[in-house]
Formats: sequence, C-alpha cells, structure tokens
Amino acid sequence: MSAKWEDVLKDRLPLYGHRNWIVIADSAYPAQSSEGVETIVSDGEQTAVLARTFALLGESRHIKPTIYTDQELNFVSEADARGVTAYRRQLEQLLKGQNVRVLPHEEIISRLDRVGQMFRVLLIKTSMCIPYTSVFFELECGYWNAEAEKRLRASMKTSEGKRKTAKRKKRP
Repeated sequence: MSAKWEDVLKDRLPLYGHRNWIVIADSAYPAQSSEGVETIVSDGEQTAVLARTFALLGESRHIKPTIYTDQELNFVSEADARGVTAYRRQLEQLLKGQNVRVLPHEEIISRLDRVGQMFRVLLIKTSMCIPYTSVFFELECGYWNAEAEKRLRASMKTSEGKRKTAKRKKRP
C-alpha cells in the first residue's frame, strides 16, 4: 500500500476541524468539481485504508467523525457485485462503536458538494470495485458536543432576554 495517501492525511488532520470531511471512496468515485474537494489515489485495499484512517482519527483529540455510508449498500446483491457480502461484514466490524448514519448516496453527495464550496474535503480513492462502498467522515469538534452547544445557545438567549428587559426598565 502506498504511504503517500497516509502522508497527505497526516498532513491535513491538524489543519482540519469541524465541518471538514474525509471520504474513503471506491475506484469509480467521480472527481468532483468543487474547489474545496482534494482527490488523491491510494492503491490500497479499502478496508485497510479505512482501518488506518480510523487509527489516525483516533489520535486526533481535536476532531471526531460522524460517519455516513450509502443506504444502497444494504441492497447490493452478491450476484451483481461479487464480494459485497464479505465487505459488508468487514465494514460492520470496522464501524462497531462508531457514530454511523446511513443515507441515500445522492443525499450524501449533495451534502459533500455544499460543504466543498466553503470547507476542505479530502477524498481518497481506493482500489475497491464494489458499488456504494464509499465511507464518508464528517468531522466534528472533539472537545465540544451538540448538547454543550445547545446549553450555550439557551444561555445566550436567556442572557439576551435579560438585557432587553433591563434596557426597557431603564427607559423613562
């Protein structure tokens, strides 16, 4: 397996934060035209690239991923794509304990296209030749979560309301 993709990923991870994405894609994944999408090629097997990506993300304290997989993968038959059953088993093991969302492929691609207009996306193409096997990592802050953000926003709203009430009381 070429280490070049890994070097690029290691280089990008300290720069990336919440709203950046990483995609581990199959070999037929198209080159996207959004300026923010950087595509590199790995000659590696997809599950090996995924495993190494998980390991590197695990070392990064500032980010954590929400993972997206294609809904269509659950319906691809072995008759149409030899090896898909074994791949699904491997993927299930790799994703165990992760925050995974399953969405239609086009919905994920649309999100990625929008993100690529404002934020960086690193797309790593692998040698995988089974359709709908791309795995999408939406990076989030590793030291902050949605619940903390919700509490912050509520506190701000409450504080803002108090300031407005105080201003009204001061008026003659």
